Formats: sequence, structure tokens, C-alpha cells
Amino acid sequence: MAGAEPDRAPLGWRQPMLLALAEARRVGRHGDVPIGAVVLGPSGDVVATGGNERELTGDPTAHAEVLALRRAATVAGEWRLSGHTLVVTLEPCAMCAGAVVNARVERLVFGAFDPKAGAVASLFDVVRDPRLNHRPEVVAGFMAEECGAVLQEFFAGHR
Repeated sequence: MAGAEPDRAPLGWRQPMLLALAEARRVGRHGDVPIGAVVLGPSGDVVATGGNERELTGDPTAHAEVLALRRAATVAGEWRLSGHTLVVTLEPCAMCAGAVVNARVERLVFGAFDPKAGAVASLFDVVRDPRLNHRPEVVAGFMAEECGAVLQEFFAGHR
């Protein structure tokens, strides 16, 4: 399941994932499920971030990945994010996996697996479906323990 080596990106995957975790913790303090996302541009620089805002905005599409991709498209000046990498703390759901494909993201790096809604490895594999016209490289389970711990802490406090 793993794709690129972590050191292939100029910043490596660790620093962007730490930034995504910081986004996750930030939104978790405001009551949203703590999921964070970071988009890296073709040169490896951070171009956009996002954290879940469903509770904050009342918008069912306000997932971390979708918000980060929207912001990255604004920075890029177009919807095609060729050469970009999405780093996210949780395996994307079907909606977000579809957004990754539709945005033509080159690479997806995710942390924790989502056995209930994951659409990249756990329940479905939307992003690598051979019937689609674009299939990003996938780096699965990067810093999975750290990413999963943020979610476990959040849900432990809500039970």
C-alpha cells in the first residue's frame, strides 16, 4: 500500500503531517472531529491547510480534505492540482477520495486508517480504481499511531 518514500518530498512527509495534526487538534477544540489536511505544491511547499468544519459551519461537505483542496485551487488559480500532494490525518471518505481524484492530486499521504468510512484502503479504493481517468500515488498509514491517538482522545472525551 505504501507509495513514495517519506524523504521524496522536499520537506519530507513528517513536517506536513505534524502541521495536519496541529490543524486536527485545533478543530477538535472547537467540537469538530479532529481531522487535519495539508496540501503541498509541486515544489513541496505548503500551499493550503484545512481542518474539519462541519460543526462550525453546518456544512456536510466541510471536511478537512475538501477545504484544503479548495484553498489550494484558489492559490493555484485553477482546479487541477497536478503535482500537488495532499497530506491528511485520516484515510479519506468516499466524498474526499472523489475530490482527490477530481482535483488531479498527484499524491495522497494519509495517517490513520478508517475502518468505518475509509475509501482509499479500508472499505473501498476509490483513488486507485482502474476505471477512473486519474489515479494518485498513495502513501498509506504514515504516522498512523499519532494520527489515531488524536481521534481516540477526542472520542474518549465525548463518551
